[in-house]
Amino acid sequence: MPKMKTKRAAAKRFKTTGGGRIRRSTAGKQHRMRGKPANRLRKLKKNSMVDHRDEERIRRLLPYEL
Repeated sequence: MPKMKTKRAAAKRFKTTGGGRIRRSTAGKQHRMRGKPANRLRKLKKNSMVDHRDEERIRRLLPYEL
């Protein structure tokens, strides 16, 4: 049986934590930062977790991450 291929676009966007959850970066931090308050930009620095309802779909894209 051939090996399954990892979707490279997903591999660049998602990482797994030590506990097995999937981590993602927050949206809205690429451009047009001037109009956003500093308090909001500080919160956007932190990474978020993928919702548990989407985790199974993302795990199929990353077969060897866990």
